[in-house]
Amino acid sequence: MVLGLQFTLKPLKLKVLPMRLILLPLDLLKFWYLEAPALLFTYLLSLNNAFFGLFSLPLMVRTFFKPWKNEYREGLVGFSVFMGMIIKSFFILGDMVIFAGLLLCEVIVFIVFLVFPVLAFYLAFIKF
Repeated sequence: MVLGLQFTLKPLKLKVLPMRLILLPLDLLKFWYLEAPALLFTYLLSLNNAFFGLFSLPLMVRTFFKPWKNEYREGLVGFSVFMGMIIKSFFILGDMVIFAGLLLCEVIVFIVFLVFPVLAFYLAFIKF
């Protein structure tokens, strides 16, 4: 007895149905090729949304023909619109290059995720 508490150990009884054990590999394949890719895809979509929020690509496209820094003084509006278009073009081009790299990495991760179980099974039978 420790500090007035009494602990009793009960034997652990596991009830495992043999049929459930037979179906375990199918459950794993169902998870790996049906459920997990859908979750991975939703995660990658949220990653893309976070990218758009951080790099403000939709905002740059939406305000492409507006003056840079909202400069509306007389005589400077035309120059500000032109300068804004040039600067935003560079930002949009840079964002698109980074986004293309992100998409390439996402495709590679998705393909590696799908091929991993097959590759792990195949490597078990290769002699080095």
